Amino acid sequence: MQETSPRPGRPLRVLSIAHSAVSRDTGRLRYVPFAKRDDLEVHLVGPERWYQFGRWLHADPVGDLPVKTHILPIRLPNGGPASWYLHYYPGLKRLIAELQPDVIHLWEEPWSVVAMQALRHRGKAALVLEVDQNILKHLPFPFEPMRRFVLRRTDAILSRSEHATEVCRACEYTGPALPIGYGVDAETYYSLPRPPRAPDAGLHLGYCGRLVIEKGLDDCLDAMAQGPANVTLAIKGEGPYEAALKARVTALGLESRVTFEGWGSAIEVANFFRSLDASILLTRTTATVREQFGRAIIESQGCGVPVIGTTCGAIAEVIGPGGWVVPESDPKALIACFKAILGDPASIAAKGEAGITNVRDRFTYDAVARDLANAWFAARAHRDQILKGR
Repeated sequence: MQETSPRPGRPLRVLSIAHSAVSRDTGRLRYVPFAKRDDLEVHLVGPERWYQFGRWLHADPVGDLPVKTHILPIRLPNGGPASWYLHYYPGLKRLIAELQPDVIHLWEEPWSVVAMQALRHRGKAALVLEVDQNILKHLPFPFEPMRRFVLRRTDAILSRSEHATEVCRACEYTGPALPIGYGVDAETYYSLPRPPRAPDAGLHLGYCGRLVIEKGLDDCLDAMAQGPANVTLAIKGEGPYEAALKARVTALGLESRVTFEGWGSAIEVANFFRSLDASILLTRTTATVREQFGRAIIESQGCGVPVIGTTCGAIAEVIGPGGWVVPESDPKALIACFKAILGDPASIAAKGEAGITNVRDRFTYDAVARDLANAWFAARAHRDQILKGR
């Protein structure tokens, strides 16, 4: 969808609200390209602190981000069974009144309290939601009626996948839907020249992410135990399934072929990926889990390392030509994949180059900023048509 013209006489003023903006690396860098544009005035709202995956995150310094950044106090960032969906910003009403934005964009799901808060105080602003949820399930009261109430009044959605769009459509959303991916920091996740591969080299795999049963790491362990003996695996991450994975490694006699290490900085993660022949993301679909994107895919590909993924959710779509796709929960298919790669080692470099191109074309911060802007202009045009029809 092509962008329309900005508001007469001034740039389009956008207020973007994202709890991920607590972090410079994961929530703010995608806004940097807006420094090049004179048709947009972008304001970013993020929380002073955030609770995620069992730990508190405190807002990084604003630094030299080229959009006006508002770090605000937050309430209810850890709502027990409701997780982060109860959070809201006490100062948001005042900020909206001061800025009078043309567009309010939320990187939040439509059943969140902050989405209701923004909708209540938006005035004439268009509303854009950036959505990830890709499994249609009935939410407990009051979240289901909140979701439908917000979606009926949303002017555009930015969708991480076709499945996420389908969920919104099933919940009464009828407006425009535009795709958006995550972005890769090219200053961190980049490829380096590799030494010539030895003729008898094995296959060194790696996984970086949360250690939970849904990620299918035990399928990889089973394939390693039954398949070629020259396949090794490095696991980087933490999570509740770590002890069970280590016990399985011991039970399968893989202690010399599998290593574990904890979380690291972005630079450490990039170096980890560059040490591999291929990374893996073997997520399995459950009643509550379907891979929404797979950020590790594009971080790996940015480093020139191809990915072995499953058919779960958006994985195959994100991998594109930069890797291999196997069925979920299928160690035999993984063994066949390992053998094919070992039999054609040149495919590692070829798939690695394809992954670099995939990231460059679809998942740079410039590409993400383009997609954001497309949705903002489309939403404003949609809102203008509604206001004219009154």
